[in-house]
Amino acid sequence: MPIKDLPYKKLEPLIKKYLDTNENEKTKLLIKELSVIKKRRFLTKKELEKICKWKAPRTINIIKKNSGKDVMTITKKAFSTKSERKKIELLTSLRGVSIPMASSILMLTNPKRYGVIDKRVWELLFNIGTMKKNPKGINFDFKQWYHYLIVIRYFSKKFRVKARDIERTLFFVHKKYQKGNLYS
Repeated sequence: MPIKDLPYKKLEPLIKKYLDTNENEKTKLLIKELSVIKKRRFLTKKELEKICKWKAPRTINIIKKNSGKDVMTITKKAFSTKSERKKIELLTSLRGVSIPMASSILMLTNPKRYGVIDKRVWELLFNIGTMKKNPKGINFDFKQWYHYLIVIRYFSKKFRVKARDIERTLFFVHKKYQKGNLYS
């Protein structure tokens, strides 16, 4: 596991020490640009491509295979349901959209309620004992993502910050304690 032993046995003191509410400027601009989606309630193909370039540029050729109509129709359904399971199922039905990419779509359009799930954050949560399965933090399923979402929402409420702030804090704590390469 590419993370050193953390000097924390519980998540709360770790978050309390490292909590950061300062968003990266590039990400802040993208969130602002995508803020129209809350009212419009769907993504365009170009917006999906921007999100892809932000999260995982290497998948752009797969993302581009989605039709504009499919992107609009599927994201409209995803943004109008209250079911987190249905949101993820719909978003991951788009070509090139895995659970981490779907979580990026949700975070960039609603950072108050969502954070991005990724290898770094999951490994840190696994290392500290919050997560019990999938030590490598790959090939997430809905249950894992939903458990993660509950955890970051719990701490976002406790610390009165956005879910994104909790997720980003965990991401940077992982970077601080990482040893070796992220991918072996």
